[in-house]
Amino acid sequence: MPKIEELNIKQIKLPKKKIITGVIILAAVIFFATGLYTVNPEEVGVIQRFGKYLSTTQPGLHFKIPFGVDKLTKVKVKLVFKEEFGFRTLQAGVRSKYSARSYNQEAIMLTGDLNIADVEWIVQYRIKDPVNYLFNVRNVEETMRDVSESVIRGVVGDRSVDEVIVLNRKEIADKSEIMLQEKLDVYKAGLEIVTINLQNVNPPEAVQPAFNNVNSAKQGKERIINEAWQNYNQVIPEAQGKAKRTIEEAEGYAIDRVNRANGDANRFIQMYNQYRYSKTVTRKRLYLEMMEKVLPKVEKKYIIDDKANNVLPLLNLGQGGK
Repeated sequence: MPKIEELNIKQIKLPKKKIITGVIILAAVIFFATGLYTVNPEEVGVIQRFGKYLSTTQPGLHFKIPFGVDKLTKVKVKLVFKEEFGFRTLQAGVRSKYSARSYNQEAIMLTGDLNIADVEWIVQYRIKDPVNYLFNVRNVEETMRDVSESVIRGVVGDRSVDEVIVLNRKEIADKSEIMLQEKLDVYKAGLEIVTINLQNVNPPEAVQPAFNNVNSAKQGKERIINEAWQNYNQVIPEAQGKAKRTIEEAEGYAIDRVNRANGDANRFIQMYNQYRYSKTVTRKRLYLEMMEKVLPKVEKKYIIDDKANNVLPLLNLGQGGK
């Protein structure tokens, strides 16, 4: 019996070369399987070797040393992230759902004229430098939120409550965006601010009815002023046009009268000069010209001899005559 068991054990044993080869193949498979990695199109890969930054890899298939030598961190550099202040969105959609929790510690601010405003805003940003994003600031998102709140409070504190709530909301957002980007660049946070939007800017709930009454009164005042200006713009130009037309007509009449008077005077002077040099001819011409004007207006014309002594028979002054 012992001899038979020894033979079975000898038959089970494998050659050492095959075992070594199998171990090497298995190690190679594990090495490449754990070393290969893929970077998606919206990402970049940041490689650290023994904790020190080594390189940044672009989208595609790459290889790193496994077993903790190289560490891969994927950073989404093409996505736009969002941070909300003064409110939180639970579910976005056609009918978004918001948290009922109060965030007054973020939203309540003091304006430049010592009033209080409830300001809600959104910061949209992307990662522009993955190395700075990972290694320069311990908690980038928290830092960005703190800096954003500081900037908004500073900008709001330089303006009146009317400017914050009604007049200069776009200007406040634009200036806050520039200031926030400058501060993040100083910190080398690796973030790029896409936009800042003021969502809702209102007075606190306790004074909102009074504020609405004030706004309503201001709107009524502006409406009345606009209506007055509209009437002014209709009446004044019309009156100015009439006055200008009357003046132009008077000036035209004056010019016409002066020109006619000058023409009559010049004609009389010319006529007088002609009369001086040829009195008979001029007198006869004047007489003929006058007859040309007078005779067409006369209904009945009688031509008599200048030597006749009596013209009564010709005038038919008898019966029926007048």
